[in-house]
Amino acid sequence: MTKFSDLGLPEMLLRAVEREGYETPSPIQVQAIPPLLQHRDLLGIAQTGTGKTAAFALPILARILADRRRPLPGSTRVLVLAPTRELAAQIAESFRAYGQFLRPALQVGVIVGGVAHRPQLDMLARGLEVLVATPGRLLEHLGTRHCVIDKTEVLVLDEADHMLDLGFIIPIRRIVAKLPKARQTLLFSATMPREIAGLAGDLLRDPAHVSVAPVATTVDRVEQHVVLVDGAAKRDILVELMRDASVSRAIVFTRTKRGADKVAQHLETAGVGAQAIHGNKSQNQRIRALDGFKRGDTRVLVATDIAARGIDVDGVTHVFNYELPDVPESYVHRIGRTARAGASGRAISLCENEERPLLRQIEKLTRQTLPFTDRRTAAGSRQAEAHPESTSRPRGRSGAGKPSGQRPTGGGRPHLASDGRNHQAPKSPGAHAGRPSQGHRARAPEMR
Repeated sequence: MTKFSDLGLPEMLLRAVEREGYETPSPIQVQAIPPLLQHRDLLGIAQTGTGKTAAFALPILARILADRRRPLPGSTRVLVLAPTRELAAQIAESFRAYGQFLRPALQVGVIVGGVAHRPQLDMLARGLEVLVATPGRLLEHLGTRHCVIDKTEVLVLDEADHMLDLGFIIPIRRIVAKLPKARQTLLFSATMPREIAGLAGDLLRDPAHVSVAPVATTVDRVEQHVVLVDGAAKRDILVELMRDASVSRAIVFTRTKRGADKVAQHLETAGVGAQAIHGNKSQNQRIRALDGFKRGDTRVLVATDIAARGIDVDGVTHVFNYELPDVPESYVHRIGRTARAGASGRAISLCENEERPLLRQIEKLTRQTLPFTDRRTAAGSRQAEAHPESTSRPRGRSGAGKPSGQRPTGGGRPHLASDGRNHQAPKSPGAHAGRPSQGHRARAPEMR
């Protein structure tokens, strides 16, 4: 079995790894660290929760250690671009943890929107060794020349597919145009749509290729289930599922910010402690909500896809898709919030009739047929059968124009009789999820 000491990392970083409680490198760390120590470019395909932050942070810190020098005012030796404020903060926290024994202390900064400019300007003026930023706010500082990156040595693009979804590809290209051509570039993505493959082709030079899972596969340890529901019954069924004692820490996903607020309020009214997190919340509100969730003060976090991309919390037993995502790749990212660090988890999707095309897109992308329980009323089932055209036009970006038809039976699903009811009693969608086996309880913490 490979050890961290086999990867060629400096002793100071090995001490930090041990102090953080990590014992054995993950597959992506084993594959990525050696070529990155040789200053090669890298293209990494990895889902969330695989330890990819350590896979790039450790060799970058080794590079800084080998040539430690005071950064120039307004400059940064390393630039990491992330899609969300939360993810940027998580990455910076990881750099500080792995670089905890560096003396003088590692100069790490975070540049994101939604907060005051002045503290960021003061931080930039001192110079940085590692800057983690979201593209929009970084471009503002580049435009005013408070930040210059013409001598930056390493560029990391993390969760590039999500930056594509957020429309950041053009801003990224504007940022890259200000970087020196002689640099090391790393690009990580959970999926590889054509646009990201094109970006990688433009930015990377003879890259090492690292992949720890096939494109668009879901985490094996996540037990997935669909509950077919009438739209009006979604909130009540969600509350019912939350009453299962195994749901100890859960994330509920909605498509919209307003929807997140409504679902959180409904759960609170029903006695289920919940907080919403989305882009309309201030940065301080988002930090408080996330910190409360990490501490266990809040049992349920209701989030939009954008806000949740930076949520890196161990012990999430359940993910609930209150609404299916318009983009099927987002499903992979959503359910990756559970079953982290070797634990098991459960992903439950509430699907009303209008969302059936989105469900088919997800099943096509992930190459699997999801088991389901039918909780619709007889009227709701008849409506779906009488108006199949109402579910024939997907709202996502793939699968348009596919015929709807009825979902096939078989494949391990419960058998549904003509009345739409489940004649084979399935196990409760909330049961037995998130309960690690005995061997998992003594596991080492996850490397981010």
